[in-house]
Amino acid sequence: MIYNELKQRGTEDFPIELYHIEKHHTRYEMSAHWHSEIEIVRVLAGTLNVRLNNHLYTAKENEIIFINPETVHQGTPEDCVYECIVFNPDVLPALSSGTVYFIDSLKNHEYLIQEYHTGEHDTFSQAIDALFSALANKSSGYKFKVIGALYHLFGEIIDLHLYTSGSGTPLSADKNVPKLRSVLSYIRSNYSVPITLDDMANAAGMSPKYFCYFFKEMTTKTPVEYLTLYRIEKASRKLIHSDLSVTAIAFACGFNDLSYFIKTFKQIKGITPAKFRKEAIQ
Repeated sequence: MIYNELKQRGTEDFPIELYHIEKHHTRYEMSAHWHSEIEIVRVLAGTLNVRLNNHLYTAKENEIIFINPETVHQGTPEDCVYECIVFNPDVLPALSSGTVYFIDSLKNHEYLIQEYHTGEHDTFSQAIDALFSALANKSSGYKFKVIGALYHLFGEIIDLHLYTSGSGTPLSADKNVPKLRSVLSYIRSNYSVPITLDDMANAAGMSPKYFCYFFKEMTTKTPVEYLTLYRIEKASRKLIHSDLSVTAIAFACGFNDLSYFIKTFKQIKGITPAKFRKEAIQ
């Protein structure tokens, strides 16, 4: 899936959050999306196949993926455990004009941090470890430790020159992206009701035939696969965060047949909805 993720990270006054992701996490497969925050992914075990815009990476244990703001990203895990830190760069207070310039340059796409790190720079890897550790161990002073770790990390990125000059042009300047965003916004708003291929093609302003080619080229999924995955992801969150019955969740997520919902959920998640809910709340 690709969508613009609009979510509060951490708290309003400290917008940074750590996610630990294993097989039964609702976002185990990193559905394609983008956001204005910076994201750092650390693979703890297994393999994570990641696509950042048009770049493909295979990240293994102890390797790092750095996701710049507004980069379309998706990940397919293979027996993988990984962690993500997502944060608004504004979390860093302005200490000098130099730090402000660098952070603003990242937000404006004038600088792009190197995306794939295999551990070739010990000091960078140590800075990453310190950041994850500071955020995981929430002592009374952890916010100071996290801010310090972030400054240390950016210091290493600058010292090692692990960044390049970007185009300064946001993702939306790609003529295909507005069309993609239109159909994805339509799906997000209407996933709970019947949606046809013609509906999605119309939202993108394309003929159904060309739309199918365009959509798969942009997302690696067919429109129907995308819609189904989106609905299953929404269902998995409702299973964990609501008391609705499985039947009610199925209908709320656009499935008009309970048996088909259960079968599809199991095909995608490897487990029935009821068992998924039971294991998630244990």
